[in-house]
Amino acid sequence: MKVIYRITYPNGKIYIGKDLTDSINYFGSASNDLIAADFTREQRRDFTIRKEIIWESATATDSEVARREADFIRQERSNDPSIGYNRWPRNPMGR
Repeated sequence: MKVIYRITYPNGKIYIGKDLTDSINYFGSASNDLIAADFTREQRRDFTIRKEIIWESATATDSEVARREADFIRQERSNDPSIGYNRWPRNPMGR
């Protein structure tokens, strides 16, 4: 199964990603530096994130999954630094 997921961090920011293997233990490749900058040392001591599968397919090609991932990123604006941690595709508003 190929999936697209949304990760929600304690500050409400999101990250949209894809997993072509549907690994239960995969939580994406958002930038550690971007996330760490948003949380104090104390906040990092008890840290809960939520992973939701927002789309899945047993038949989609890898390129279709990549296109859908980009569509979800744009739709949810997770490439806007005030909303999320995606940095691709580039936000046309320059934020």
